[in-house]
Parts: sequence; structure tokens; C-alpha cells
Amino acid sequence: MVGIAYIFPGQGSQFVGMGKEFYDTVPVARDMYDQASDALGVDIKSICFNGPEEVLNLTENTQPAILIHSIIALKMLREHDTNCILAAGHSLGEFSALVAAGAISFLDAARLVQLRGRFMQEAVPVGVGSMAAIIGMSADAIQTLCEEASTDDSQVQLANLNSPEQTVIAGHKEPVEKVASRAKESGAKKSIILPVSAPFHCSLMKPAEIKLQKELETTSIQDLSFPVITNVDAKPNTSGEEAKIALRKQVCGSVRWVETMQCIVDQGIHTVVELGPGKVLSGLMRRFDKSINCHQVHDPESLEKTVSALKQI
Repeated sequence: MVGIAYIFPGQGSQFVGMGKEFYDTVPVARDMYDQASDALGVDIKSICFNGPEEVLNLTENTQPAILIHSIIALKMLREHDTNCILAAGHSLGEFSALVAAGAISFLDAARLVQLRGRFMQEAVPVGVGSMAAIIGMSADAIQTLCEEASTDDSQVQLANLNSPEQTVIAGHKEPVEKVASRAKESGAKKSIILPVSAPFHCSLMKPAEIKLQKELETTSIQDLSFPVITNVDAKPNTSGEEAKIALRKQVCGSVRWVETMQCIVDQGIHTVVELGPGKVLSGLMRRFDKSINCHQVHDPESLEKTVSALKQI
């Protein structure tokens, strides 16, 4: 079988207007947006298409918005007899990957990520936590700075290991700012405090993890039809039970995306398709390994280009 992997974006890829061209031109996309809006109790299609941006950027709206867009893009691509042998998703994108692998239903996944976003927002009072992106410094060096800046009551840790050049940290506001400053002093190209509403993928998210676990326990997650690389272990998994554990652990755990990309390469994949809004993950993949062919599906035009490219394989 041709070595194709699907990758699914996480928070940060959203934009006002996302998915509207699919909605306007594809009846099944309209049905999926309508079903999701009913299931979520909010007009998610209006939020996606019209914003305003500050409403779309609310975590409990952002997460289902991206998942819905991703699964519609997936469905459109599969109508052209294209499938993958492996998938991965960045943070909430892991839920999208599990939908693709047949482990969880579309509406269950949309409901779970809406709750996940709500639980994450509620876990830490506004102003207590922070996140920062550090560019041009090794993860090991940043980890050392995090250990030096952390105390029993005030902690910072690696949140997203996005590429060899880009690591995101999260935790209490003071040590995050301290590490960001020290990283710049130590030679990092950039240290950027991120405009986020909560510090994701760190120990401060423990209340959210506990709440999500209860929801996962009552949700059916089947064994996977193909492997999905988990965020927390950066290893392929096909077990439904293991998928539940991984989804719980990733709330507080680091997103090990560098290792995920290496795993994709090690599995003999030569073509990656990013499904959903934006081009962040395919851009990271291109820089990580220039031999990988990267494509995106986020609207009818990109779908047509990707289908045409895949037919040449």
C-alpha cells in the first residue's frame, strides 16, 4: 500500500470563515455542520463562518470548530478513494485522527473536545498561567531552564515540542516569563509570550484531566482500523482502551510532535496530508524532512490539488 499519513491540526489553526466553502458547495458538509450544531447546543457553523474572532477563539468553540472542519475535509478526500496507513493529530487533533481511524464517532468526538476546551478554560483562573514559544534553542536546554525556574508552588514545563527549532512552555505566569527571558539571554532567537487564555499541556490542567477522564469512561472508543501516533508516547497505537488513556494523559502531558514526525518518517511514509484549517503541521513536516511530500485539504480548491497530486503517486 502507498505510504500516506493523515495529520490533523490543533488549536491555533482556526480562522473566521473556515469551512464555509465546503458548506456552501457540498451537501454532506452542510449536514455535518447542522448535526454538530445540534449536538453541541451552539450554532458552531455561524461561529466558524462569521466569528467574531474572539468568540471563535474561545477554547470550547475552537476545539470543535477545528475537529468538524478536519473531519469534513477527511470525508471529502475519502470520496476520491484515498486513504492512509497511519495518522496523527496535534493535541485536539488526536481526536480527529481517532475519528479517521473509526475509533470514535464524529459527534462523540465533537462533544468531547467541546467539553475538553471548557474544562481546560475552567482549570486555571485567568492571569494565573501563561505560555511562551521559544525559537532557536534545544528542548534539552529549555528543560534545564524550566527546572531551574520551578518551585513546589510555581512550575513551568515543556508543553509542545513542535520542531527542533520551536518549543512551547506552559505553567504559572512568573516562571514562564522567567524562562522566556533567560532563554533569550542564553541565545534563543526568539521568546514570545503567547496570547492564550490558559496554560495548556502542563500540570495546571490536572482538574481538566480528571473531568475529561469521567467523560471518556462513558464514551465508546473502539479499536482503531489503522495506527494513530499518540501525543504522549509518540508511538503508533491501535487499541481503543490505550487511546482513551492517551487522550486523558495528553491534557497535562507534552505534545511530542518532533518525535511524532520522526515516527512518521520511520514508518516509511512518503506523503502527508494535513486535513483541516491552516498549513501549520505540513509546514513543520516539510522543514523536518524535505523528502516528505506534503499536501493540505481545507477547501474545495486544495482538495482538487491534493487529489490530483495523489493520483500521480
